[in-house]
Parts: sequence; C-alpha cells; structure tokens
Amino acid sequence: MDYLLQGMFGEKSLTKVVALYDDKASAEAMVGRVLRLPGMEPTQVRLLSQADLKTHRADLFGRKMEPEQRGIFHTAFRAHLVAGFCGFVLGLLLYAYWMNTGHVMVTSSPLLAFIAIVGFSTTFGLLLGGLVTLRPDHVRVITQVRSALRKGRWALVVHPTDSHQTQQAQELLEGSGAKVLRTL
Repeated sequence: MDYLLQGMFGEKSLTKVVALYDDKASAEAMVGRVLRLPGMEPTQVRLLSQADLKTHRADLFGRKMEPEQRGIFHTAFRAHLVAGFCGFVLGLLLYAYWMNTGHVMVTSSPLLAFIAIVGFSTTFGLLLGGLVTLRPDHVRVITQVRSALRKGRWALVVHPTDSHQTQQAQELLEGSGAKVLRTL
C-alpha cells in the first residue's frame, strides 16, 4: 500500500506523528529514543519550541513541519494528474455503459452526453486531486502544534517514511505519556 501511495504523492513522508511535551528535557530525551528506531534518520525528527514561532524567518516553522517543500509541488502535480485521469476513465466507462444500455439521454445526443459525462467526471477528479493536495489532516495537526507552542510546550515532529515506521513512532511516543497527534 505504501508503494501505491508514493505514486500519487511526491513526498517521501506521507504522515506526521507529533508528540507534545510540557518540558524541554522530556522532549529531548524522546528525540534520542525516536532516532534509535530502525531506519530512522536525523532529518526525519524535528524538535520545535516556542522560539520557532518567533523567528524572523516566517517560513522556518513551515519548513520544520513540512520539510519536503519540493515534494509538495510534486504531490500537487501528481494528485491532480492521477485523480483527473481516474475521473476521465470513470466518465468514459459511465458513458460507454449508458450508451450500451440504450439510455435515451445518451443515445439521443451522444456528443453532448459524452462532453457532459466525461467533462464533469474529469472535473470532479481534478477537484479530488485538489483536496488531496490541500491535505486537511496536516492543517489540523499544524494548527494544534502552533497552539501548543504558543502555550510554551515542546513539539517532537516525526516524519516516518512507511507504515511500519509510523506505527513504531506512534507506539513509542504514546508510551511516553505525551499528547500524540497524527496525520492520516
């Protein structure tokens, strides 16, 4: 399943696992434990504090939460391409089905029916691609992290690259007693 999702997304890490801590010592101790997980690289783990919200570079927080800026562009392109194509194919199949069954609305005006059915299904596919690109699950987590940082808490952000790493990171962080957030 991870391999199929990678085809639609341009990012290596499709999910985020975030743990919120009240103090720096607990958060830093957990960074070391997370880095000992199999296959975990230092670039996959970020520790955020209230200072990260107050930097002069406005995009620093965003880069720590979403480090694969280039991958996000590829995600936007691929998601629209794949979802639009799937909508187009489903529209063709629906048109062919209605044409073969002799549906009056399709047989009486085949060109207009083709344009309407395939056009709308492609449009809905592209809209779905836009929804995938927006990643509303990421927005929810990022908003909660911002709120926690404003209150002086610490956030440990893990960017696992597969479902196994995601599960391991989530179990480890939940075992630490921290509040754990996760994207889809």
